[in-house]
Amino acid sequence: MLNAMNRLSIVILAAGKGKRMYSALPKVLHPIGGEPMLKRVIRTARELSPANLVVVYGHGGEKVRETIADNDVKWAEQAEQLGTGHALKMALPLLPADGRTLVLYGDVPLTRASTLQTLLEAAGDGAAVLTDMLDKPTGYGRIVRDANDRVVGIVEEKDCSEEQRRIREINTGMLVLPNAKLGAWLDALKNSNAQGEYYLTDVIGLAARDGLDVAGVAVADSWEAAGVNNKVQLAELERILQRNQAHALLEAGVGLADPARIDIRGTLRCGKDVSIDVNCVFEGDVALGDNVRIGPNCVLKNVNVADGADIAAFSHLENAVVGEACKIGPYARLRPGAELFDHVHIGNFVEVKKSRIGSGSKVNHLTYIGDASIGSKVNVGAGCVTVNYNGVDKFLTTIEDNVFVGSGTMMVAPVTLEAGSTVGAGSVITRNAPAGELTVGRARQVTIAGWKRPEKKQ
Repeated sequence: MLNAMNRLSIVILAAGKGKRMYSALPKVLHPIGGEPMLKRVIRTARELSPANLVVVYGHGGEKVRETIADNDVKWAEQAEQLGTGHALKMALPLLPADGRTLVLYGDVPLTRASTLQTLLEAAGDGAAVLTDMLDKPTGYGRIVRDANDRVVGIVEEKDCSEEQRRIREINTGMLVLPNAKLGAWLDALKNSNAQGEYYLTDVIGLAARDGLDVAGVAVADSWEAAGVNNKVQLAELERILQRNQAHALLEAGVGLADPARIDIRGTLRCGKDVSIDVNCVFEGDVALGDNVRIGPNCVLKNVNVADGADIAAFSHLENAVVGEACKIGPYARLRPGAELFDHVHIGNFVEVKKSRIGSGSKVNHLTYIGDASIGSKVNVGAGCVTVNYNGVDKFLTTIEDNVFVGSGTMMVAPVTLEAGSTVGAGSVITRNAPAGELTVGRARQVTIAGWKRPEKKQ
């Protein structure tokens, strides 16, 4: 069990309006890697197992709270944006009197939990600040150290002297502070600066004045501390995130035709000898088994693909399950509720929705299967439709094992094609097709002699 001093609270500052995003959406809700920035920061915070997790919200607050809606998150409102020191002060009533607090930011989405753990270890019983070394530190607060290389303060650039402007070590804003001192330090903040705001960074100077050791811990990569103020920066961080995810896949043995042309907007888990071609997008939770091949320009969202499946080019799969050795596409669409057993073929321009298709069955061309239960070793010809909707309700089409459905067949649900039956091409099936028999449901062909096609008047 953690002692009182080591008990961790995490406060995420997320109250900014984000004017430079030019959007009605609160800045911290803009997505990176398929999820809001704030949600990504919260997930990283949870990896540190905090006893207390607080988000300070302001602009668009109700939208922010509706989007996150996590039971373990406590909320503190900053109605007026008077600076980062004022923001943390709004969270103070939700923090225990003992322990320590780590301050994070809802618009800094790529910080690694391992880096934050290092920061916490460096802080010990004192304080710590996460820093970065930049060749061009313009625009950032500078870390001021004494003759013994101890951190004694942070000076915002607008308040820097000429000598301080030459300092390359900059403040990232992420701090570890002891709760026992926090209230007094926040009360002591002044807004007599160029911005007229209460700077949280001034707390570091107060900590040094009170004799506390303040550790400065540098990030390994600058992108870990990069914040988002506009769409350009958001796009830059998106590319960094995607590059990092692609690199991790390659290290795990996944074959990527081009690591620069894959987007993972969620979680992608891969087995051995998986091959992914260019321009593929993975959203939500996607799992690929061993020896799965994904062709170019595919989109997979919340999909489980079993061993040996082959997803050909331009296929879209969402909330679907694909069995072993299935062949999908090209240009196939599996909509929510599609469940394919092993060795199923779904061909070009076939759409499947809320249907189970048994082992070894084939639906290869230009067909719609919706609200259906299809057995094993069924062949559905080109241009067939399960007519499942009457404008109000959906009805089930049942196709039992070893059925052959000829091209151009309309199956008007509710209807059952019994085991081993055959349906002639061009049929409209409105009643059950008996097992083992040929059923044909066509209108009689008629030729109208002497009929003239209408012509437009000149």
